[in-house]
Amino acid sequence: MQTVGLGNSLRSCGLSLRTSSPSVEKPLVTFCEVTGTVPSISLFDRVRRVLTFIRFSHTIFALPFAVGSTLVAANGWPSPRLAGLILLCMVFARTAAMVFNRLADWEIDQRNPRTAGRHKLVSRPLASVVLLGSSAAFVATAWCINPLVFWLSPVALGIVFLYSVTKRFTSFTQLFLGLALAVAPVGAWLAVTGKIAWAPVVLALAVLPWVAGFDLIYATQDYEFDKKEGLRSMVVWLGVEKSLRLAVVFHVAMWLLLGVFGWMTSMHWPFWAGLVLTAGALIYEHRIAATRDLNRINEAFFNANAFVGAVFVVSIAIDLAIR
Repeated sequence: MQTVGLGNSLRSCGLSLRTSSPSVEKPLVTFCEVTGTVPSISLFDRVRRVLTFIRFSHTIFALPFAVGSTLVAANGWPSPRLAGLILLCMVFARTAAMVFNRLADWEIDQRNPRTAGRHKLVSRPLASVVLLGSSAAFVATAWCINPLVFWLSPVALGIVFLYSVTKRFTSFTQLFLGLALAVAPVGAWLAVTGKIAWAPVVLALAVLPWVAGFDLIYATQDYEFDKKEGLRSMVVWLGVEKSLRLAVVFHVAMWLLLGVFGWMTSMHWPFWAGLVLTAGALIYEHRIAATRDLNRINEAFFNANAFVGAVFVVSIAIDLAIR
């Protein structure tokens, strides 16, 4: 029986032990519980957990408009070195922003049924290390681009960190999230040209209502929880119905501003065709949001907005290629 118990205990820790009496096997106290040890986690698994913790897949929402801005500023493809540095800046900044958000809302997220399991993936000390590391890597990468981008890098971090604390003092949280992502196309333009222009500012003004609009839809999932916790957002302030209508207004504004950007940068038919596809994706997203089906809202949130970003980049790339 001792041998059988040990076999069961070892299996609970990912190990196995053959016995000659399988018929009498019963789970006893585990070896891990007796010794107080925890099975080791591989480096690959740790990385996977961190990526899940920061929702790395959602980086796709931040990248496309920075990439599109890069292509237009360079009038084509920039050098591989510069393209790589811009990509790294985007990834490091977004990682730092997400980890900061997780740390700022650590206790709140643990009380929210939708996010309660998030903090079982990564310990708070590890999250702090990732925050410091990604922030330092962002500033270091900016230094490798040009002096202007380097000196503005702390400002960019301050803007993307600000969103995470706004729910404590203002209802305009969705607009601050939009601002956080809106700095990306401006930063990319500065990385290529070293100077500001109106075109990336207009593109940033398009990104702001795009993000605010889809976050209004996404935040309807937390309406009851946020209201109970006393957290502030436009959804809590306006209610679900008015928030969904405001999201439509934001996305119409985004679509019109993208048109202004296309006009300012002398885009051709591929860009305008992409704008038609963008309108279709946004209409689809709002039709799903109107159903109030939370599972479908998640699907629409990711698929529709990922499509919008992809269409933006591809249409600009084709436009520039045929000139």
